[in-house]
Amino acid sequence: MIALWSMMQDLKARMRDEEGQTVVEYALILVLISVAAIVIMGLVGTSVNDVFDTANDALGGAAGAP
Repeated sequence: MIALWSMMQDLKARMRDEEGQTVVEYALILVLISVAAIVIMGLVGTSVNDVFDTANDALGGAAGAP
Protein backbone atom coordinates (compact mmCIF):
# COMPACT_ATOMS: atom_id res chain seq x y z
CA MET A 1 0.00 0.00 0.00
CA ILE A 2 2.90 2.31 0.79
CA ALA A 3 4.41 1.61 -2.64
CA LEU A 4 1.12 2.58 -4.31
CA TRP A 5 0.98 5.81 -2.30
CA SER A 6 4.57 6.57 -3.24
CA MET A 7 3.86 5.93 -6.92
CA MET A 8 0.82 8.23 -6.80
CA GLN A 9 2.86 11.01 -5.18
CA ASP A 10 5.58 10.57 -7.80
CA LEU A 11 2.99 10.71 -10.59
CA LYS A 12 1.49 13.89 -9.13
CA ALA A 13 4.93 15.49 -8.93
CA ARG A 14 5.71 14.52 -12.52
CA MET A 15 2.39 15.91 -13.74
CA ARG A 16 3.46 19.34 -12.47
CA ASP A 17 6.47 19.27 -14.78
CA GLU A 18 6.32 19.36 -18.56
CA GLU A 19 8.22 16.08 -18.62
CA GLY A 20 5.42 14.58 -16.54
CA GLN A 21 2.96 15.36 -19.30
CA THR A 22 5.06 13.29 -21.69
CA VAL A 23 5.03 10.37 -19.25
CA VAL A 24 1.24 10.55 -18.98
CA GLU A 25 0.88 10.72 -22.76
CA TYR A 26 3.07 7.64 -23.18
CA ALA A 27 1.06 5.84 -20.50
CA LEU A 28 -2.21 6.63 -22.30
CA ILE A 29 -0.78 5.41 -25.61
CA LEU A 30 0.39 2.22 -23.92
CA VAL A 31 -3.08 1.63 -22.45
CA LEU A 32 -4.72 2.21 -25.84
CA ILE A 33 -2.35 -0.22 -27.57
CA SER A 34 -2.88 -2.82 -24.82
CA VAL A 35 -6.67 -2.63 -25.07
CA ALA A 36 -6.53 -2.89 -28.86
CA ALA A 37 -4.19 -5.91 -28.64
CA ILE A 38 -6.48 -7.68 -26.17
CA VAL A 39 -9.52 -7.13 -28.37
CA ILE A 40 -7.69 -8.29 -31.51
CA MET A 41 -6.32 -11.39 -29.77
CA GLY A 42 -9.80 -12.25 -28.55
CA LEU A 43 -11.23 -12.03 -32.06
CA VAL A 44 -8.35 -13.85 -33.74
CA GLY A 45 -8.22 -16.48 -30.99
CA THR A 46 -11.79 -17.50 -31.70
CA SER A 47 -11.04 -17.86 -35.41
CA VAL A 48 -7.92 -19.93 -34.75
CA ASN A 49 -9.88 -22.15 -32.37
CA ASP A 50 -12.48 -22.73 -35.09
CA VAL A 51 -9.75 -23.75 -37.55
CA PHE A 52 -8.32 -26.28 -35.10
CA ASP A 53 -11.80 -27.65 -34.36
CA THR A 54 -12.42 -28.10 -38.10
CA ALA A 55 -9.09 -29.88 -38.52
CA ASN A 56 -9.83 -32.08 -35.54
CA ASP A 57 -13.23 -33.01 -36.95
CA ALA A 58 -11.68 -33.75 -40.35
CA LEU A 59 -9.25 -36.13 -38.67
CA GLY A 60 -12.14 -37.88 -36.97
CA GLY A 61 -11.18 -36.65 -33.52
CA ALA A 62 -7.93 -38.62 -33.66
CA ALA A 63 -6.07 -35.85 -31.84
CA GLY A 64 -8.02 -36.49 -28.63
CA ALA A 65 -7.87 -40.31 -28.85
CA PRO A 66 -5.68 -42.09 -26.28
